Amino acid sequence: MTSFFFIFRIALAWATVATVLAITAAETLLSERDCGGSLLLLVLGVTGFAAVTAFSHVRRVRLLTGAVDRATLDSRQRRQIEVPFEAGETFDIIDAAIRELPGAGQVDSARDSLQVRARIGAVPPYSGGAAWLFTGHASAGGNQIIAIVTPNGDAGSVTLICEPERGAWTDWFLVDAGGNLENADAIGRAVARRVAERRRGEQVAAAQTATEKELTVAKLSLLHAQVEPHFLYNTLASAQLLTRSDPARADAMLGNLISYLRNCLPRTDDALSTLGQELERARAYLDILVIRMGPRLRLQVDVATQLHGALLPAMMLQTLVENAIKHGLEPKPGGGTVWIIARMHEGALALTVADDGRGFCAEGGGTGIGLRNVRERLRLAYGGGAGLTIVSNYPCGVAATISLPYSDAGAAAAQERRHG
Repeated sequence: MTSFFFIFRIALAWATVATVLAITAAETLLSERDCGGSLLLLVLGVTGFAAVTAFSHVRRVRLLTGAVDRATLDSRQRRQIEVPFEAGETFDIIDAAIRELPGAGQVDSARDSLQVRARIGAVPPYSGGAAWLFTGHASAGGNQIIAIVTPNGDAGSVTLICEPERGAWTDWFLVDAGGNLENADAIGRAVARRVAERRRGEQVAAAQTATEKELTVAKLSLLHAQVEPHFLYNTLASAQLLTRSDPARADAMLGNLISYLRNCLPRTDDALSTLGQELERARAYLDILVIRMGPRLRLQVDVATQLHGALLPAMMLQTLVENAIKHGLEPKPGGGTVWIIARMHEGALALTVADDGRGFCAEGGGTGIGLRNVRERLRLAYGGGAGLTIVSNYPCGVAATISLPYSDAGAAAAQERRHG
């Protein structure tokens, strides 16, 4: 029924115009002859052609949409498209979709005002013979598109208008063979495709990020596991030897080992510790070493109390202290001193462990797996924002310094509570 009224309306409009023109022509130019039959044939011919053109338009719209109603038959199409991206990204998507339309000509886009205007050349749906006569396309002319993006929070709302480049009153007489319906639907599909591509890209990136995080945590766990047994094995081996020669010292060593483990557990392998906790861990470790080395081992700590809350990866300070003992002081006949120094400068924490041991000599020096693990863990945790440097200490020994961004545990907890 909608199709019938549409065809009837177009045919009636043309028949009315043809009748008025015929009557006017008969009164002014052909009044001396009987032209009633000719005028009737003219009116019928124009009406028939208009009806055929309207019928062709209806059939093509049915092919495009599978259904015919007032909205699809209209030569002027309006769409409201919601895009789940902010207005700037939405504008870029709609602008690209319009530029890729078949027949797209002049495209004027203004990103600041979030508006796009474009002229689209009319592409004949059929070719060959006189088929164009019955499509209405010859009279439709060119088309134009207006797209306006309205910000809607984190999303963008697009008002899309596809219409012929002619006055609205001409819609009583002319049709566009579904051209603007095609353009509107094509832009909608293009926007949906680009949004889907963006979502797939985000999902791939998220999956890749999750995988990389899992690999990073796994590597951190592996590196961490490589550090801890090194100290545990040495301590247990020393305690085993002392049980035979000095049971009291062996008992004291095992007691210090229990204290050391109490400072280590429980915790997650990838969790950040604090400088205060790491100092307690280092002191428990050194108490064990004092039993073995006696007065040959001395310790000096220069760490301000306000820096005890500084966050840093667990076991790093322990690794540096252990290397100072193993490679610097333990091989030296007279032993020596270990210094632990912490300073903050321009938002960075510098943690130094120095000794006056044997230094970089062939017998006593070395940068083995422990220091390589420290560098790798810093890289995984901070990227290029942290590092480890090792230099000679004056007049003898080695100084190893960890530099990393300063973050306070108390401030981080307060911020988490505010966001929680």
